Amino acid sequence: MQRTPPPRPVRVLLAVGSAVALTGLALAPAQAASASSLLGGSTTAHHSYGCAPVKPGEIPCVGKVHVPSAPATGGSSKPAAPKPPAATTKSRPATPKRVTGTKTVGVRSFGCATASAGDVACLGKFAPRTFKTVNGKAVAPKTTGSPTSSGLTPAQLVKAYGLAGTNGNGRTVAIVDSNDAPTAEADLGAYRKAYGLPACTTANGCFKKVNQKGAASPLPAADYGWAEEISLDLDMVSAVCPTCHILLVEADGPTTEDLGAAENTAANTPGVVAISNSWGGSEDDTTLPADKYFDHPGIAITASSGDSGYGVLWPAASNHVTAVGGTSLKADSSARGYSETAWSGAGSGCSVQESKPSWQKDTGCGKRSIADVSAVADPTTGVAVYDTYNSCGGGPLCDVLLGLGLAQGADGWVQVGGTSASSPIIASVYALAGNTASIDPSYPYSHASSLNDVTSGSNGKCGNYLCTAGKGYDGPTGLGTPKGTGAF
Repeated sequence: MQRTPPPRPVRVLLAVGSAVALTGLALAPAQAASASSLLGGSTTAHHSYGCAPVKPGEIPCVGKVHVPSAPATGGSSKPAAPKPPAATTKSRPATPKRVTGTKTVGVRSFGCATASAGDVACLGKFAPRTFKTVNGKAVAPKTTGSPTSSGLTPAQLVKAYGLAGTNGNGRTVAIVDSNDAPTAEADLGAYRKAYGLPACTTANGCFKKVNQKGAASPLPAADYGWAEEISLDLDMVSAVCPTCHILLVEADGPTTEDLGAAENTAANTPGVVAISNSWGGSEDDTTLPADKYFDHPGIAITASSGDSGYGVLWPAASNHVTAVGGTSLKADSSARGYSETAWSGAGSGCSVQESKPSWQKDTGCGKRSIADVSAVADPTTGVAVYDTYNSCGGGPLCDVLLGLGLAQGADGWVQVGGTSASSPIIASVYALAGNTASIDPSYPYSHASSLNDVTSGSNGKCGNYLCTAGKGYDGPTGLGTPKGTGAF
């Protein structure tokens, strides 16, 4: 197989306040040109991002960036003769006007790798980022090493979902994702230390990372997007159930077979009471045969409902899992201290493959309805996560490139969301409840009074409850969000 040579180092200028810093950074030519533009270079042309070549059936990216234009030649290869300097009078040069402003980059996906058409995708999203600008140039933010000032904290999640005083008592929550996150344990340690949570390490037996066969090595290839997904999952388990143990199972790739093998490994590991799956793909004729990977009685299995609004993803559609939708969570003056609406990006709908389970009583869908329950997922009201695996080496310039989408991964504290956040939250609530040995996905339906009913918001235009929140069951939020552990 032919290997693509590494990108050549490109020196990039970055405005920092009124000064300009020069740094060497390995970027692909298209990325270097984009960085030059967004950080103040002159631009006249538009070029594509330069995404990796795609196979038949895969979808290329369609973004374009400005690149600096070449100087006009006027049709001649000879340089123009210099003009004699014009006569000038002695005067002090004018001071350039300092114009400040901001640049906002909207919500974007983690960009997890997929090998071919039909592979599943991770379901995490970065919150919008706003950068200060000086004379049109993005200014690198000051980094302090402290938790981000935005993003929900463990204490806020515990309060919002009535989980104070609960204890996981060492029960294990498993996370199943694709590819390796090389900095997973170190980043998990930084997150837990920042919020005063007990250490969870390989050395103290709290954390374990294995491949899809259950072995500590060899681990699969690393991927920046999946690494961010893994950090989100690990941090949400830590936030909701800090006394739980964590098993991270990394599949060889984002295929149903590899992730299914990882699912079986997680389920067959002693002590595992809940498994979270923050990924999904479209339903097709392979869906029903693949349900076998999630048929593990006595273990609560959660799956993200999706991040693209109304529409059904698998494995959330499987009758063996709890399908987790998403909300926007905001602090308010109510007795609870928080209010929720359906998140516009949450997946929901009526399965075309899975049969109607006996415990679902809604009448507008003849097959499996999605979702079952929900938790916060809106990136704009999202959670704080710590991740340092990135393609640009760290530092202020890297932070700007990451925020602008010109590099992959993260460089410390970020605010994120997606139903990739809500799935591990619900899996952790199951672990806190400690009832998984004797219950199945029907349990929340017979204990709906122990959930916060979400009655407003929508994720699309379908004309009924499958895309519009209302009293009782609805598609985007299911039966509601945790109000303690009584529904789990």
